[in-house]
Amino acid sequence: MQAIQLTAPSIDSLNICELPCPQPNYGEVVIRQHAVSLNYLDLALATGKFGAIAQPLIPGADSAGEIIELGAGVSSWQIGDRVVPGMMYNWHAGALRSEHHHALRGVTTNGGLAEYAVVPAESLVRIPDFLSWQQAATLPIAATTAWNAIVRAKIQPGSTVLLLGTGGVSLFALQYAKSAGARVIILSSSNEKLARVKALGADEGINYREQPDWDRQVLKLTNNHGADLVLESVGASTFAKSINAAAYNGTLFVIGFIGGEELNVPVLPIMQKMLNIVGNNTGSTSDLRAAVRAIETSEIQPEIDRVFAFADTQEAYRYLQSAGHVGKVVIDLGN
Repeated sequence: MQAIQLTAPSIDSLNICELPCPQPNYGEVVIRQHAVSLNYLDLALATGKFGAIAQPLIPGADSAGEIIELGAGVSSWQIGDRVVPGMMYNWHAGALRSEHHHALRGVTTNGGLAEYAVVPAESLVRIPDFLSWQQAATLPIAATTAWNAIVRAKIQPGSTVLLLGTGGVSLFALQYAKSAGARVIILSSSNEKLARVKALGADEGINYREQPDWDRQVLKLTNNHGADLVLESVGASTFAKSINAAAYNGTLFVIGFIGGEELNVPVLPIMQKMLNIVGNNTGSTSDLRAAVRAIETSEIQPEIDRVFAFADTQEAYRYLQSAGHVGKVVIDLGN
Protein backbone atom coordinates (compact mmCIF):
# COMPACT_ATOMS: atom_id res chain seq x y z
CA MET A 1 0.00 0.00 0.00
CA GLN A 2 0.99 3.63 -0.35
CA ALA A 3 1.50 5.60 2.84
CA ILE A 4 3.01 8.82 4.12
CA GLN A 5 5.80 8.36 6.64
CA LEU A 6 7.22 11.03 8.92
CA THR A 7 10.91 10.26 9.35
CA ALA A 8 12.12 13.44 11.11
CA PRO A 9 10.51 16.47 12.82
CA SER A 10 10.07 18.44 9.59
CA ILE A 11 7.27 18.87 7.06
CA ASP A 12 9.88 18.09 4.39
CA SER A 13 10.17 14.62 5.99
CA LEU A 14 6.58 13.68 5.13
CA ASN A 15 7.13 11.40 2.13
CA ILE A 16 5.21 8.78 0.20
CA CYS A 17 6.47 5.20 0.54
CA GLU A 18 5.34 1.61 -0.13
CA LEU A 19 4.52 -0.53 2.90
CA PRO A 20 2.91 -3.96 3.46
CA CYS A 21 -0.83 -3.92 4.05
CA PRO A 22 -1.58 -4.37 7.76
CA GLN A 23 -3.29 -7.46 9.14
CA PRO A 24 -5.90 -7.40 11.92
CA ASN A 25 -5.41 -9.05 15.31
CA TYR A 26 -8.18 -10.13 17.64
CA GLY A 27 -10.80 -7.39 18.07
CA GLU A 28 -9.45 -5.31 15.17
CA VAL A 29 -10.66 -4.42 11.69
CA VAL A 30 -8.97 -3.25 8.52
CA ILE A 31 -10.33 -0.05 7.00
CA ARG A 32 -9.71 1.35 3.53
CA GLN A 33 -9.09 5.01 4.27
CA HIS A 34 -10.58 7.65 1.99
CA ALA A 35 -9.78 10.97 3.64
CA VAL A 36 -7.75 12.50 6.48
CA SER A 37 -8.35 15.85 8.16
CA LEU A 38 -5.46 17.74 9.72
CA ASN A 39 -5.35 19.11 13.25
CA TYR A 40 -2.86 21.33 15.05
CA LEU A 41 -1.73 18.12 16.76
CA ASP A 42 -0.59 16.75 13.40
CA LEU A 43 1.27 19.96 12.61
CA ALA A 44 2.93 20.03 16.04
CA LEU A 45 4.00 16.43 15.53
CA ALA A 46 5.46 17.12 12.09
CA THR A 47 7.42 20.17 13.28
CA GLY A 48 8.83 18.70 16.48
CA LYS A 49 6.64 20.75 18.84
CA PHE A 50 4.88 17.71 20.32
CA GLY A 51 8.00 16.20 21.83
CA ALA A 52 10.00 13.09 21.01
CA ILE A 53 8.11 10.32 19.19
CA ALA A 54 9.15 7.06 17.62
CA GLN A 55 9.84 7.32 13.89
CA PRO A 56 9.19 6.44 11.15
CA LEU A 57 5.47 6.97 11.73
CA ILE A 58 2.38 7.15 9.57
CA PRO A 59 0.79 10.37 10.86
CA GLY A 60 -2.82 11.55 10.72
CA ALA A 61 -4.94 11.33 13.85
CA ASP A 62 -8.26 11.63 11.99
CA SER A 63 -9.49 9.60 9.05
CA ALA A 64 -12.65 8.17 7.53
CA GLY A 65 -12.96 4.88 5.74
CA GLU A 66 -14.85 1.64 5.16
CA ILE A 67 -14.31 -1.71 6.78
CA ILE A 68 -12.85 -4.28 4.37
CA GLU A 69 -11.79 -7.04 6.78
CA LEU A 70 -12.87 -8.21 10.23
CA GLY A 71 -10.45 -9.68 12.73
CA ALA A 72 -11.36 -12.57 15.01
CA GLY A 73 -13.85 -11.70 17.72
CA VAL A 74 -15.46 -8.78 15.86
CA SER A 75 -19.23 -9.20 15.57
CA SER A 76 -20.59 -5.65 15.90
CA TRP A 77 -19.44 -4.47 12.45
CA GLN A 78 -19.81 -5.65 8.87
CA ILE A 79 -17.74 -5.41 5.71
CA GLY A 80 -18.58 -2.14 3.97
CA ASP A 81 -19.57 -0.16 7.08
CA ARG A 82 -18.52 3.50 6.87
CA VAL A 83 -16.62 4.46 10.02
CA VAL A 84 -14.34 6.92 11.79
CA PRO A 85 -11.90 5.73 14.49
CA GLY A 86 -11.43 7.66 17.71
CA MET A 87 -7.96 9.16 18.19
CA MET A 88 -7.52 7.90 21.79
CA TYR A 89 -8.64 4.47 20.75
CA ASN A 90 -8.43 2.73 24.13
CA TRP A 91 -10.58 5.39 25.83
CA HIS A 92 -14.01 3.97 25.20
CA ALA A 93 -16.07 5.84 27.82
CA GLY A 94 -15.95 7.37 31.28
CA ALA A 95 -13.16 9.41 32.84
CA LEU A 96 -9.77 9.87 31.23
CA ARG A 97 -6.98 7.82 32.84
CA SER A 98 -3.22 7.95 32.41
CA GLU A 99 -3.08 4.69 30.45
CA HIS A 100 -5.26 6.17 27.71
CA HIS A 101 -2.32 8.38 26.71
CA HIS A 102 -0.31 5.36 25.62
CA ALA A 103 -2.49 4.73 22.57
CA LEU A 104 -2.82 7.80 20.37
CA ARG A 105 -3.64 7.28 16.74
CA GLY A 106 -1.13 8.97 14.47
CA VAL A 107 1.14 9.72 17.44
CA THR A 108 2.16 6.56 19.27
CA THR A 109 0.80 4.26 16.55
CA ASN A 110 0.29 4.57 12.81
CA GLY A 111 -2.51 6.87 11.71
CA GLY A 112 -4.62 7.85 8.74
CA LEU A 113 -2.21 8.80 5.96
CA ALA A 114 -2.15 5.38 4.33
CA GLU A 115 -4.43 3.44 2.01
CA TYR A 116 -5.23 0.89 4.74
CA ALA A 117 -5.14 0.84 8.52
CA VAL A 118 -5.83 -1.59 11.34
CA VAL A 119 -7.89 -0.15 14.20
CA PRO A 120 -9.64 -1.62 17.26
CA ALA A 121 -13.30 -2.28 16.51
CA GLU A 122 -14.31 -0.70 19.83
CA SER A 123 -12.85 2.65 18.72
CA LEU A 124 -15.17 2.99 15.72
CA VAL A 125 -18.21 5.21 15.22
CA ARG A 126 -20.56 4.93 12.26
CA ILE A 127 -20.60 7.79 9.74
CA PRO A 128 -23.99 9.43 9.04
CA ASP A 129 -25.16 8.63 5.51
CA PHE A 130 -25.38 12.28 4.43
CA LEU A 131 -21.69 13.01 5.10
CA SER A 132 -19.00 12.57 2.45
CA TRP A 133 -15.70 10.87 3.24
CA GLN A 134 -14.02 14.27 3.40
CA GLN A 135 -16.62 15.65 5.82
CA ALA A 136 -16.53 12.52 7.97
CA ALA A 137 -12.76 12.75 8.34
CA THR A 138 -13.19 16.02 10.27
CA LEU A 139 -15.16 14.42 13.11
CA PRO A 140 -12.89 12.54 15.55
CA ILE A 141 -10.91 15.40 17.11
CA ALA A 142 -12.57 18.66 16.05
CA ALA A 143 -16.22 17.69 16.40
CA THR A 144 -15.65 15.77 19.63
CA THR A 145 -13.71 18.63 21.21
CA ALA A 146 -16.32 21.21 20.25
CA TRP A 147 -19.17 19.01 21.45
CA ASN A 148 -17.51 18.43 24.82
CA ALA A 149 -17.10 22.20 25.23
CA ILE A 150 -20.78 22.82 24.53
CA VAL A 151 -21.86 20.06 26.93
CA ARG A 152 -19.44 21.01 29.70
CA ALA A 153 -20.56 24.66 29.60
CA LYS A 154 -24.24 23.64 29.53
CA ILE A 155 -24.92 25.82 26.50
CA GLN A 156 -28.62 26.44 25.91
CA PRO A 157 -30.92 29.02 24.31
CA GLY A 158 -29.77 32.47 25.38
CA SER A 159 -26.18 31.45 26.19
CA THR A 160 -23.26 33.36 24.68
CA VAL A 161 -20.28 31.53 23.19
CA LEU A 162 -16.96 33.23 22.38
CA LEU A 163 -14.68 31.56 19.83
CA LEU A 164 -11.04 32.61 19.44
CA GLY A 165 -10.43 31.91 15.78
CA THR A 166 -11.89 30.21 12.73
CA GLY A 167 -10.31 26.76 12.81
CA GLY A 168 -12.07 23.43 12.73
CA VAL A 169 -13.01 23.19 16.41
CA SER A 170 -14.33 26.77 16.41
CA LEU A 171 -16.49 26.11 13.35
CA PHE A 172 -17.98 22.97 14.88
CA ALA A 173 -18.60 24.88 18.13
CA LEU A 174 -20.33 27.61 16.10
CA GLN A 175 -22.65 25.09 14.48
CA TYR A 176 -23.39 23.21 17.69
CA ALA A 177 -24.01 26.47 19.57
CA LYS A 178 -26.41 27.80 16.94
CA SER A 179 -28.25 24.47 16.95
CA ALA A 180 -28.66 24.94 20.72
CA GLY A 181 -30.06 28.45 20.30
CA ALA A 182 -26.99 30.29 21.59
CA ARG A 183 -25.42 33.56 20.52
CA VAL A 184 -21.91 33.28 19.03
CA ILE A 185 -19.15 35.90 18.97
CA ILE A 186 -16.04 35.02 17.02
CA LEU A 187 -12.57 36.57 16.80
CA SER A 188 -10.26 36.78 13.80
CA SER A 189 -7.50 38.98 12.43
CA SER A 190 -9.20 38.94 9.03
CA ASN A 191 -12.38 40.80 8.08
CA GLU A 192 -12.75 38.40 5.16
CA LYS A 193 -12.80 35.45 7.56
CA LEU A 194 -15.29 37.23 9.80
CA ALA A 195 -17.60 37.74 6.83
CA ARG A 196 -17.37 34.02 6.03
CA VAL A 197 -18.21 32.90 9.57
CA LYS A 198 -21.09 35.37 9.80
CA ALA A 199 -22.48 33.76 6.66
CA LEU A 200 -22.25 30.45 8.56
CA GLY A 201 -24.30 31.82 11.46
CA ALA A 202 -21.98 33.78 13.76
CA ASP A 203 -23.84 36.68 15.36
CA GLU A 204 -20.90 39.00 15.94
CA GLY A 205 -17.34 39.21 14.65
CA ILE A 206 -14.43 41.08 16.21
CA ASN A 207 -11.17 41.80 14.39
CA TYR A 208 -8.68 41.53 17.24
CA ARG A 209 -6.01 43.44 15.31
CA GLU A 210 -8.34 46.40 14.86
CA GLN A 211 -9.72 45.99 18.38
CA PRO A 212 -6.89 44.69 20.59
CA ASP A 213 -9.11 45.17 23.68
CA TRP A 214 -11.49 42.59 22.29
CA ASP A 215 -12.42 41.38 25.78
CA ARG A 216 -13.97 44.77 26.51
CA GLN A 217 -15.85 44.62 23.23
CA VAL A 218 -17.26 41.23 24.21
CA LEU A 219 -18.52 42.72 27.47
CA LYS A 220 -20.01 45.65 25.57
CA LEU A 221 -21.79 43.37 23.10
CA THR A 222 -23.25 41.31 25.95
CA ASN A 223 -24.39 44.23 28.10
CA ASN A 224 -21.52 43.47 30.51
CA HIS A 225 -22.64 39.85 30.98
CA GLY A 226 -19.71 38.21 29.17
CA ALA A 227 -19.46 34.84 27.46
CA ASP A 228 -20.86 31.73 29.14
CA LEU A 229 -18.33 29.66 27.17
CA VAL A 230 -14.93 30.84 25.95
CA LEU A 231 -13.28 28.32 23.63
CA GLU A 232 -9.66 29.14 24.52
CA SER A 233 -7.80 27.92 21.45
CA VAL A 234 -4.74 30.18 21.67
CA GLY A 235 -3.12 29.87 25.09
CA ALA A 236 -0.97 32.14 27.20
CA SER A 237 -1.17 35.26 25.02
CA THR A 238 -4.98 35.49 25.24
CA PHE A 239 -5.78 33.81 28.54
CA ALA A 240 -6.10 36.93 30.72
CA LYS A 241 -8.45 38.56 28.22
CA SER A 242 -10.49 35.37 27.99
CA ILE A 243 -10.93 35.51 31.76
CA ASN A 244 -12.09 39.11 31.52
CA ALA A 245 -14.50 38.31 28.68
CA ALA A 246 -16.06 35.36 30.54
CA ALA A 247 -19.37 35.61 32.35
CA TYR A 248 -19.81 34.88 36.03
CA ASN A 249 -19.96 31.10 36.43
CA GLY A 250 -18.67 30.85 32.86
CA THR A 251 -16.45 28.14 31.41
CA LEU A 252 -13.03 28.54 29.78
CA PHE A 253 -12.54 25.41 27.71
CA VAL A 254 -8.81 25.21 27.00
CA ILE A 255 -7.93 23.52 23.71
CA GLY A 256 -4.78 25.21 22.35
CA PHE A 257 -1.30 26.45 23.07
CA ILE A 258 -0.15 28.14 19.85
CA GLY A 259 0.04 31.41 21.81
CA GLY A 260 2.31 29.94 24.47
CA GLU A 261 2.16 27.31 27.20
CA GLU A 262 3.28 29.23 30.30
CA LEU A 263 0.48 31.21 31.97
CA ASN A 264 0.72 34.41 33.96
CA VAL A 265 -2.90 35.28 34.74
CA PRO A 266 -4.81 37.14 37.48
CA VAL A 267 -6.24 34.74 40.06
CA LEU A 268 -8.73 37.13 41.67
CA PRO A 269 -11.22 37.36 38.77
CA ILE A 270 -11.20 33.57 38.47
CA MET A 271 -12.27 33.42 42.10
CA GLN A 272 -14.69 36.34 41.95
CA LYS A 273 -16.45 35.06 38.83
CA MET A 274 -16.36 31.44 40.02
CA LEU A 275 -15.03 30.44 36.63
CA ASN A 276 -14.72 26.87 35.45
CA ILE A 277 -11.38 26.36 33.70
CA VAL A 278 -11.52 23.03 31.92
CA GLY A 279 -8.67 21.29 30.14
CA ASN A 280 -9.38 19.27 27.04
CA ASN A 281 -7.89 16.06 25.70
CA THR A 282 -10.25 15.35 22.78
CA GLY A 283 -12.61 12.70 24.16
CA SER A 284 -13.61 9.08 24.38
CA THR A 285 -15.28 6.92 21.74
CA SER A 286 -18.53 7.56 23.61
CA ASP A 287 -17.94 11.33 23.31
CA LEU A 288 -17.27 10.97 19.58
CA ARG A 289 -20.47 8.97 19.20
CA ALA A 290 -22.46 11.71 20.98
CA ALA A 291 -20.86 14.41 18.82
CA VAL A 292 -21.76 12.50 15.65
CA ARG A 293 -25.29 11.90 16.93
CA ALA A 294 -25.73 15.67 17.40
CA ILE A 295 -24.42 16.28 13.87
CA GLU A 296 -26.87 13.74 12.49
CA THR A 297 -29.81 15.11 14.47
CA SER A 298 -29.17 18.73 13.47
CA GLU A 299 -27.93 17.81 9.97
CA ILE A 300 -24.75 19.83 10.50
CA GLN A 301 -22.49 20.05 7.47
CA PRO A 302 -18.82 20.15 8.56
CA GLU A 303 -17.08 23.18 7.12
CA ILE A 304 -14.11 22.27 4.90
CA ASP A 305 -11.80 25.05 3.80
CA ARG A 306 -9.65 23.19 1.30
CA VAL A 307 -8.99 19.65 0.06
CA PHE A 308 -5.52 18.45 -0.99
CA ALA A 309 -4.50 15.36 -2.95
CA PHE A 310 -2.51 12.62 -1.21
CA ALA A 311 0.57 13.56 -3.24
CA ASP A 312 0.28 17.13 -1.92
CA THR A 313 0.42 16.22 1.78
CA GLN A 314 3.37 18.50 2.49
CA GLU A 315 1.49 21.40 0.89
CA ALA A 316 -1.56 20.62 3.04
CA TYR A 317 0.54 20.78 6.21
CA ARG A 318 2.09 24.08 5.13
CA TYR A 319 -1.34 25.51 4.39
CA LEU A 320 -2.50 24.58 7.88
CA GLN A 321 0.67 26.14 9.25
CA SER A 322 -0.14 29.42 7.44
CA ALA A 323 -3.38 29.71 9.48
CA GLY A 324 -5.28 30.94 6.44
CA HIS A 325 -8.10 28.44 6.79
CA VAL A 326 -11.72 28.76 7.88
CA GLY A 327 -12.81 25.28 8.96
CA LYS A 328 -10.92 22.08 8.25
CA VAL A 329 -8.04 21.17 5.94
CA VAL A 330 -8.51 17.74 4.39
CA ILE A 331 -6.33 15.32 2.42
CA ASP A 332 -8.17 13.06 -0.03
CA LEU A 333 -6.51 9.66 -0.39
CA GLY A 334 -8.18 8.99 -3.71
CA ASN A 335 -9.32 5.47 -2.78
